[in-house]
Amino acid sequence: MNTFLFDLDGTLLPMDQDYFVDLYFKGIAAKLLPYGIDSKILIKTVWEGTKAMIANDGTMNNSQRFWNTASDILGKNILDYEPVFYDYYKNEFQEVKKASRPSGFAKECIKKLKSKGYRLVLATNPLFPQIATHSRIRWAGLEPEDFDWITTYENSSYCKPNIKYYKEILQNIGANPKQCIMIGNDVSEDMVASSLGMNTFLVTDCLINSEGEDISQYEKGSLKDLLEYIKELPGIN
Repeated sequence: MNTFLFDLDGTLLPMDQDYFVDLYFKGIAAKLLPYGIDSKILIKTVWEGTKAMIANDGTMNNSQRFWNTASDILGKNILDYEPVFYDYYKNEFQEVKKASRPSGFAKECIKKLKSKGYRLVLATNPLFPQIATHSRIRWAGLEPEDFDWITTYENSSYCKPNIKYYKEILQNIGANPKQCIMIGNDVSEDMVASSLGMNTFLVTDCLINSEGEDISQYEKGSLKDLLEYIKELPGIN
């Protein structure tokens, strides 16, 4: 095993998911309101675009899928406002950090793995552009440069829990699933990687188990427990 895949929200970045969504939608709706875009319609559009990305079939990347869906709902002139969206992520989106609770254990896990020579992948559901993903990485006390590959909506054509999302990562980094371990807090989205033969570790600090699945089969624990697990690993330098 030489490669760690990490989920971000709720894993490396503990957070209140509902509060995050509430702050996010309020912020982006306020940003677009001066441009004459009704808040309710905008929020519906973002939701529909998100659903379209989750259902993406690989024929285009998630960014294209999102903006195609947005164009279908709001008309092609919505593309004129794409820079406004990116300005939101650069600025007002930083307020959404209030929904997160950065953990020193997460930072220590990454530091320890890097020192031991492991390859690191940020396998966060690619529903956001790179600029927003990099912001959330920094909220966790980390840097984008800590990772060898980061999934964003620009470079991904599938989403969790589609197993093809993980296959796409493996193809992009040139790895075999047996070389990898997936670390995440969402049973249905993250632990599905085990069906490819990946090892897994379920982080329980912000556990999501929407299907009520039996989790006794998974190696699991808190971020603190994960750090202890990492400390016991051999170096591969």
